[in-house]
Amino acid sequence: MVTGHFATPPPEGIIYAPMDVAVDITEGLVKKGHLVDFYGPEGTKVNATRVVSFNLKPLKQPEGEKIIKGLNVGNAEINKIFNLWDQYLIAKMFEAAEKGEYDLLHIHPPDRAIPLGLSHPKIPVFYTLHDPIYPWRAEVFSMFASPNQYYISISDAQRKPAPNLNYAATIYNGVNLNDFPFSKEHDDYLLFLGRIQPEKGVAEAIQVAKITGDKLLIIGPPVTGEYWDKRIAPYLNDKIQYLGYVPREQIFKYYQRAKATLVPIQWEEPFGLVLTESMACGTPVIAFDRGSVPEIIVDGKNGFIIKNNDIEAMAEAVKKIDAINRADCRAHVENNFSIERMVDRYEKIFLKIIK
Repeated sequence: MVTGHFATPPPEGIIYAPMDVAVDITEGLVKKGHLVDFYGPEGTKVNATRVVSFNLKPLKQPEGEKIIKGLNVGNAEINKIFNLWDQYLIAKMFEAAEKGEYDLLHIHPPDRAIPLGLSHPKIPVFYTLHDPIYPWRAEVFSMFASPNQYYISISDAQRKPAPNLNYAATIYNGVNLNDFPFSKEHDDYLLFLGRIQPEKGVAEAIQVAKITGDKLLIIGPPVTGEYWDKRIAPYLNDKIQYLGYVPREQIFKYYQRAKATLVPIQWEEPFGLVLTESMACGTPVIAFDRGSVPEIIVDGKNGFIIKNNDIEAMAEAVKKIDAINRADCRAHVENNFSIERMVDRYEKIFLKIIK
């Protein structure tokens, strides 16, 4: 279970990596012969054994359509009840597990589920952690800890704020190699792909492109606000272009033709799918040394790892990018970050615990 807020796949304009990971795990385990029910609101379409919705309407509805009496999407009241959509599906999962319908539960929003995990000690529950473990979250996880609740980190770096949780494994997110085909040839532009937010480093990517004189394409869902108005919009021109939202099935075309993808992150990112998707297409990555970056990039082999916030050093790395063999980028993902490898590891951990 990932979310009750919107169906799977998500509505246009919404990028939600945990959903992509959950679908890949589900469909991968089904292909291996396991029975997997996927819980989500009405409209969810996944190649699972069964999709379970209990007639729950997603919060993301056409404008003006009521979800419950007196509540429309966009109203302030929605912030008071949105967690209940997740908790409803999670409660139904535990109810079914108590009846013996499941060997284990796999839940992606742990904050909503840990109270039920604590109160149902005989049910094995796995939580894949997608966000950083901030100090308050580490304290909450410890408060609700019980032997039946297991955490799966998506990088070793993610564990650092809370090293003593009941971890089952570190399992890296996988890339569907068919969705991100390799290209030996490329054009002469740099690429930034991600949310247009300060922690993603869009402004820093622009600074790098200004220094090198390269064309920069920026892809991400539209935003408004001070960061956009002051740090991004004033620098857009014929060489620094914002392309807006690009459907996931079209993103590979931009990865393939880029000479490098810039990832100047400003936070401890638990795992960067942009890094592995780019390398799958053969495009090396230049990233700041934060979060999971050292676990994904081999410096000088499939990209460059740059000291935090050293814009000049990142610009220098751009000039050396032709030294990277694009085939090495692809091979690194095939060997370490494929969906098949991810699913194999989840299967191994699940079977080990329930046995």
